[in-house]
Amino acid sequence: MSKFSTSIAIHYHERTKYHPETIATKSRGLDWSKQPSVFKEYKIGNSYDLKTYLSDKSIENEQTQTWRRLSYFLASSYGLIELAAAINHYRPHLIGGFFDHIINELLYLDPEQEAAITIISLKDLLAPQQNPLHYFKTTALPSEIQTDYPNIDDGKLLHYFHQATEIEPRETFPDATLNDDSSNLEDKYNFPFCLKISTKTKPINWGENLQDLQETIFKRRSTRSYTGSNLSLEELKFLLNFTYQPQNYEEIGLDSDPDYFDLSLIETFIAVSGVNGLEEGCYYYAPKAQELRQIRFKNFRRELHYLCLGQDLGRDAGVLIFHTADLQKGVNKYGDRVYRYLHLDAGHLGQRLNLAAIQLNLGVSGIGGFFDDQVNEVLGIPNDEAVLYITTLGRPR
Repeated sequence: MSKFSTSIAIHYHERTKYHPETIATKSRGLDWSKQPSVFKEYKIGNSYDLKTYLSDKSIENEQTQTWRRLSYFLASSYGLIELAAAINHYRPHLIGGFFDHIINELLYLDPEQEAAITIISLKDLLAPQQNPLHYFKTTALPSEIQTDYPNIDDGKLLHYFHQATEIEPRETFPDATLNDDSSNLEDKYNFPFCLKISTKTKPINWGENLQDLQETIFKRRSTRSYTGSNLSLEELKFLLNFTYQPQNYEEIGLDSDPDYFDLSLIETFIAVSGVNGLEEGCYYYAPKAQELRQIRFKNFRRELHYLCLGQDLGRDAGVLIFHTADLQKGVNKYGDRVYRYLHLDAGHLGQRLNLAAIQLNLGVSGIGGFFDDQVNEVLGIPNDEAVLYITTLGRPR
């Protein structure tokens, strides 16, 4: 073992960055003949066909209605659990802290091939006995911080890192709330003398009984190309409102405070290439103040095309949204396991952006491949912020 100056989470992040000088030497083609199984197959237990509950409504009783709700929820929940649950009268609770190897054994998972990364418990809102007045909001338990690890080959790095972030059975855990600043009323960045634009707007209309939301979930897709035409400032406001201001949607039946592991660690930066009524440049989105704060003045289309590894989506989008986090701060709070929490939260935000964009007839697509360090340098994002995920938004072809 070697003693490193950084934790395994930060080491993993640095090792998996894309760099212009090395990307060509590290790129490998995908072997499409070795695709994983679409579904998990178990050779024991019973199977239940849920399709009949989606199509056959001739039998109506309490048990059938319960199975039908669960079937509709599962059919529309892939990546959209929070919103699919609301439509079907469930309330999901995220559980990020658990004893990994016990859960893997319970699910008959081979830890050399796959492993659980999160657990979601469902509360049935139509069953009063399942609705306690109080519950624990935070379930993102910390893991150890590992700085004593060997030199690891690229092909073994992910497996080693995942095992290093597992939680072993123990009686007590460090209190992550001791480092909690989520109640801070101020947004993290307030650049002096910057241009500030309010993003307050009315909520998106999801139709009677959330019917439009149900339909949007089923037609959700990633856009493959954009026209390069501009978005409107009002459309951008709608997108940000739905994604970051859930309290505005309580009246229509959505959760005003959905579960995230720790949104206080996530920051949002927006590169604007084409939005009518908004100057081109890079902005920090301040969700508490509900405003955009400009930090760079420039059209970045050419640079964004390069930063996104030559993907046309980066060049032709009207807006690129960057989710970032201070990794060292996160590790100090949750140990190396924070790397899971950060990416799951960033993905959660990305899915809300995706749904809002589809409802507004916009194109949307996520990008996970980019030149990490150069994004910060070109757009003026503070160096402490590690870019986790990019969402592109534009006019679809």
